[in-house]
Amino acid sequence: MDYNIAQIILVFLVTFIAAIDQFSFLESLYQPIVTGMVIGLILGDLKTGLIVGGTYQLMTIGNMPVGGAQPPNAVIGGIMAAILAITLKLEPTVAVATAIPFSLLGQYGVTLIFSLMSPVMTVADNYAHEANTKGIDRINYLAMLGLGTIFGLIVTLFFIGGAAFGQQVVDAIPEWLMDGLGAAGGMMRYVGFAILLKVMMSRDMWGFYFMGFGLATIVMAAPSLSGPALLILAFIGFALAFWDYQIQSKFKTAKVSNDLGGEEDGI
Repeated sequence: MDYNIAQIILVFLVTFIAAIDQFSFLESLYQPIVTGMVIGLILGDLKTGLIVGGTYQLMTIGNMPVGGAQPPNAVIGGIMAAILAITLKLEPTVAVATAIPFSLLGQYGVTLIFSLMSPVMTVADNYAHEANTKGIDRINYLAMLGLGTIFGLIVTLFFIGGAAFGQQVVDAIPEWLMDGLGAAGGMMRYVGFAILLKVMMSRDMWGFYFMGFGLATIVMAAPSLSGPALLILAFIGFALAFWDYQIQSKFKTAKVSNDLGGEEDGI
């Protein structure tokens, strides 16, 4: 695929902003479903960008950092999956599996920044004692600049290099290995959901889970409903959640009356 200097700059800026957003802005701009769409717009294939972004989002939905341990980075992985799918014409599941090594580079990049900034925390403590808010701001800006630059350079370099020799590498991959990558990429979305369920699921929620699964099966089986199926299920899910919220709110605000009646009640 041919690319121009404007696309290279935009890919770098998107990665730069998404990297900072993951730890500082927290506006969910870094989520693969968002970055996939934006990369699709930049490279002229919005549909593929959305499909790849959604597929990668399902894979990472249960990933979360625990202490200093960082999961494979969703920013670089999601962006590179969209780039690989669009520039090399890969299937979405194959692109997701192929992007895993890039997500590990992102993981190492985060660990590197955390390690480099760790000694600087002593300086931040001194600024706090001195009530030097500008000094603390400068430290935060420095960390954001470093993380965004590392992520942006990784993605941009592989974007340029991938366009040059990536197709030759893909053509050299045996068909059986390509099929295996596709199967692995397709399986990862279920692994992500399984991790999420393991963390969040409680015994009281299993009924909603099975009900949602049944509704999804019924809606998808009807040809006239399969198109807007996700929107329909979202409305049903919101209605159930809102109903449950109202019931729980009434239980919490209800007051038990201590009035057992007077003598005139005959009790």
